[in-house]
Amino acid sequence: MWRGAEGVAVLDPPPRTPHRRPMAQPELAPRVAEVLDEFVSHLELERGRSPHTVRAYRGDLNGMLAGLDDLAELDLAVLRRWLAAGHTAGAGRSTLARRAAAARSFTAWARRTGRIATDPGARLVSPRPRSALPAVLDADQAAAVLEAAGSGAAEGEPGALREALVLELLYATGVRVSELCGLDIDDVDPQRRALRVVGKGDRERTVVYGVPAAAALVRWLEAGRPAFVRPGSPPALLLGAKGGRLDPRIAREVVHRAMAAVPGTPDVGPHGLRHAAATHMLEGGADLRYVQELLGHAKLATTQLYTHVTVERLKVVHEQAHPRA
Repeated sequence: MWRGAEGVAVLDPPPRTPHRRPMAQPELAPRVAEVLDEFVSHLELERGRSPHTVRAYRGDLNGMLAGLDDLAELDLAVLRRWLAAGHTAGAGRSTLARRAAAARSFTAWARRTGRIATDPGARLVSPRPRSALPAVLDADQAAAVLEAAGSGAAEGEPGALREALVLELLYATGVRVSELCGLDIDDVDPQRRALRVVGKGDRERTVVYGVPAAAALVRWLEAGRPAFVRPGSPPALLLGAKGGRLDPRIAREVVHRAMAAVPGTPDVGPHGLRHAAATHMLEGGADLRYVQELLGHAKLATTQLYTHVTVERLKVVHEQAHPRA
């Protein structure tokens, strides 16, 4: 047994890889650094990008702009050399595709705002990321994980009640972990079993949850949350050990511990539960547009990935089981 970051006794976690310190970013020329800061502010304030996306873009673009004394030196050859250096260093296709997207976004903005005369990123091509089949819980595995979490919460220990609710809501609604931790009590409509969620780009949507999640929510509000409340606690639905809003990192740890507790279950995090929710709904006959609304995807093409996943899983099973596959 050990005590996690929230002071709750849990089973020994699976071994984790050593934490790597982030690599120091190269220093930029003052004027170039100033333009990058302006672009980052544009991403945050005008486009409503998440902190995670902003950090990734800043890191990518810092490497791209290193060594330039002026933004006028940025051309297609510089962009291609930068991507080629990443490939030589072992960057994967998805990483190179992300870097190219960051570069195109930056150069288009810089051209649009008059900071460069032409847009070199418009002609930049990058390898398409391979469509790897993500690990997805099957319905029986999801049920086993949730049943184990419910059993752990049966004694009414506040931390266990919170963990059960985290798992139930992530799987029931398909929300992102940041959206879950951002919920306030007023965002819950228990009569309709619905949540008001603010997603990417500050887009608001309503998601619904079922009877098991509703029961976990009632238990948490009655016997779990009061134990975490401190003077000055926010109106957050989920609270941490010190009475503040639950950190998404703690929610991720909750999910990984729950997966490790059920033998044979793939080690997926909150996004894996989101994958599972979408995939299982589509397998159950849900309309693609409904799943798009549930997940908060701006484009239907993003949701169609789950259709592909479902078909690919069917092909894998067919090849394993059919004598003439």
